[in-house]
Amino acid sequence: MNGRIELQREYFTKLPTVIYESPDFKATMFRYNSGVEGLEIKNSRGRIVVLPYMGQMIWDLEFDGVDMKMKGMYNEPKKCSCIIDTYGCFAYHAGLVRNGCPSPEDDHVLHGEMPCADMDKAWLEITPDSVKITGSVEYVKGFGHHYLAHPSATIFAGKTHIEIGMDVKNLASVSMPLQYMCHTNYAYFANATLTQNIPDSGIVLRQTIPAHVKPTPKWLEFNKELLESKVPIKVLNRPEMYDPEIVFFADRIDQYQKRAHFEMAAPDGTTLFAEFDTADLKYATRWILYNGDQQVGAFVLPATCRPEGFLAAQKAGTLIMLRPNEQKSFRVISGKK
Repeated sequence: MNGRIELQREYFTKLPTVIYESPDFKATMFRYNSGVEGLEIKNSRGRIVVLPYMGQMIWDLEFDGVDMKMKGMYNEPKKCSCIIDTYGCFAYHAGLVRNGCPSPEDDHVLHGEMPCADMDKAWLEITPDSVKITGSVEYVKGFGHHYLAHPSATIFAGKTHIEIGMDVKNLASVSMPLQYMCHTNYAYFANATLTQNIPDSGIVLRQTIPAHVKPTPKWLEFNKELLESKVPIKVLNRPEMYDPEIVFFADRIDQYQKRAHFEMAAPDGTTLFAEFDTADLKYATRWILYNGDQQVGAFVLPATCRPEGFLAAQKAGTLIMLRPNEQKSFRVISGKK
């Protein structure tokens, strides 16, 4: 039997409340000490925690006892309007009219307006085999853009993967620019091997230095070494070199595969993966960071363009333009093998 449960902000309290339970799933509402609403959905293999009213970011993801998210400085999400002020989730929706690390000439915050968007509605969609947390937010600016976004995260009975979704429809009478990234922040596995079904030659080192990166002589030398080798990092075995972050880009990956598949395999056999259609998400980023406060092994961040800001995408010709009433949909499957 299929069903739907409408959520309301006042349902969420510091005392966890079970809102749905079946032989395969258990959904529990709660409120963090910070005031942010949280929704945990468990299946027999693990759990997902979504923030239903804050961009529907996925705060936690765990399967078979493996914590899939980055190590960060936040033990709970904070109420904020910019992702940099609550950076520690497993995944968030970056974009949508602006995305990426802004250049000095850009007029947008890091990764745009969607990551911490104040959602208008949230609900659960339930089938015998899945539970989806989804919702909607209407973005409208006087003399500006107007769209409706539907983010989602679906967990499946007995499975160790989820589906992350984003649907966006242009409600304006003129075309709107669209930049989207499924910003997955995977855990760092020491000595893990990184593989993908596109050639290594299609993955290149980022050569720009965004404002939040403060290069050191050691880091600059390591980047020079990577640039000269023309080979991306394949094994996470030099953590002392991954601070500041090391970033690689893969452009127009639709030329290699219709469906991209990326993996990170730890020495003990634990393997995380992500896959997505390259007709919709033609670009991919690899983000590696390791220091005492943050540790990230983001082996792939699927996107519609490089995350270098709006003006860079405009210059590169990688902006998607949505016509009036046009809708775009994006889906990423990710989890543990």
